[in-house]
Amino acid sequence: MPLSDIKIRNLKSTDKAYKVSDFQGLFILVKVSGSKSWRFKYRIDGKERLLVIGDYPAVTLAKARQARDIAKSQLANGIDPSEAKQEEKRLRQEVNGQTFEKIGAAFLAKQRNEGKSAATLSKTEYHLKLANRDFGGKPVTEITAPMILKTLRKVEAKGNYETAHRLRARISSIFRYAVASGVAEMDPTYALRDALIRPARVHRAAIIEPKALGRLMLEIDSFEGQATTRSV
Repeated sequence: MPLSDIKIRNLKSTDKAYKVSDFQGLFILVKVSGSKSWRFKYRIDGKERLLVIGDYPAVTLAKARQARDIAKSQLANGIDPSEAKQEEKRLRQEVNGQTFEKIGAAFLAKQRNEGKSAATLSKTEYHLKLANRDFGGKPVTEITAPMILKTLRKVEAKGNYETAHRLRARISSIFRYAVASGVAEMDPTYALRDALIRPARVHRAAIIEPKALGRLMLEIDSFEGQATTRSV
């Protein structure tokens, strides 16, 4: 007879672990300690296998049944649910190991291999230092837009508005590299494009009056100094 939440809650521990079936291979194991764990029994290539789904009540009855249905679907497609779960766990650990600092270092190495100038490499190192201080040790998949904005606000607080914008752009480059490498799904800095204070534009002096520009061109043409100065 199928289980219900009331039945599961009323299951008591004994001096020996025991299992209570739901249906279609799903059952709950009641341990001596009193904890309850969902399991799914199945066969593949004629051999009996067991998939550990998770502990109750963190994994509810509905979620356990959903996990069983997914496992049955995998079996129908020739996939071993236990092996699929282990592969998912391995991939999750691999992604979690890809911190911003590690991706940033790979991005910097890429710039070096591309022959970027010493000035460009120096700026990248500086920006990485600012970012790594706050979230370098976090997996790129866990870094959010508000987290990045907090770092950018620290730069803004010192009046370095242009640096804040350049830092956002550099962080964005690293996230795009992470997306291209398959360890991130999105660039969270996209949401911050209008969140920063725009630096004031500094207009340079320029001759815009036609007659004055004409006089300048005549003076340049009549200049008798070095040829290199004239060409500039």
